[in-house]
Amino acid sequence: MIGGGSWATALVKIFSENNLQLNWWLKDLEDVEHIIKYRHNPNYLSNIEINPSLVSPSVDIISTLKDVEAIILVVPAAFIKEVLERIPQEYLQNKIIVSAIKGMIPQVHFLVTDFLEREFVIEKKNLCVIGGPCHSEEVAMEKQSYLTIGGIDKTISEKVAALLTCRYVKASVITDPDGIEYCAVMKNIIAIASGIARGLNYGDNFQAVLVSNAMQEIERFLAKVSPMQGRDLHASAYLGDLLVTCYSQFSRNRTLGNMVGRGYSVKAAQVEMNMIAEGYYAVYSINELNKELGIEMPVTKAVYNILYEKISPSIELKILENTMK
Repeated sequence: MIGGGSWATALVKIFSENNLQLNWWLKDLEDVEHIIKYRHNPNYLSNIEINPSLVSPSVDIISTLKDVEAIILVVPAAFIKEVLERIPQEYLQNKIIVSAIKGMIPQVHFLVTDFLEREFVIEKKNLCVIGGPCHSEEVAMEKQSYLTIGGIDKTISEKVAALLTCRYVKASVITDPDGIEYCAVMKNIIAIASGIARGLNYGDNFQAVLVSNAMQEIERFLAKVSPMQGRDLHASAYLGDLLVTCYSQFSRNRTLGNMVGRGYSVKAAQVEMNMIAEGYYAVYSINELNKELGIEMPVTKAVYNILYEKISPSIELKILENTMK
């Protein structure tokens, strides 16, 4: 497990339910020492008890990766390039690599799996992605949750899904890793828009129209960047993940948008949240990609204009009103 945030901590809990031996890399020595001594993550989901007989935390990324069958990446997309570049290429070869990251590499605007394939020569069949809808806070509370594992090799995906299935989590498999990954990126952007609308006191009717228009936007985007026969965007990995991220109280992207809508600067909102909202970085990457693609994406453009061009949220949402029906 590479990463020490709330989603990584939730995944540690799920894997531990299946008595899986787990090496866990965290960047801060203080956090590692705290977990060893007190058996919980001091900064995220501290009500989850870490089983010391199953989980071995460390700040040494090389020793963490030694003699493992699978690697789970749960570092925010903005920082994963820096982490991966510390790992010798041979440590990533012939292993199952699972991305639980719901963002893009901001420096190059690649999906995480594309970056691994291009820069580390990882075979596509060894790459999987974890999709939702699933919030780490509800995993911590052991509320019934659902995951979708996407990969082109169904046997490998099913193996990963089995390890992530437990009493309160059901994991299923589909052979559309790119679709899941792009949709996870897009839904965070839409959740920011949804939060901004709520912060500006727009009601439920507008929210419903916003999300339904955004789903059409996602469909247009996927049709251009990752066309696939028979993709069902009504499935929970797509529509379900979008809905929970736009409406849940636990959504950090919705929270960021809500704060911006209420008048916070982006920087002030990020400082107060003390958590990474992937949609902030994702909207920049998607906007850059769309300069060449030319897809009609008014919701994404509105979020980009608010976050990066410093245009008033109320003005952008008023413009957005007239594009939707």
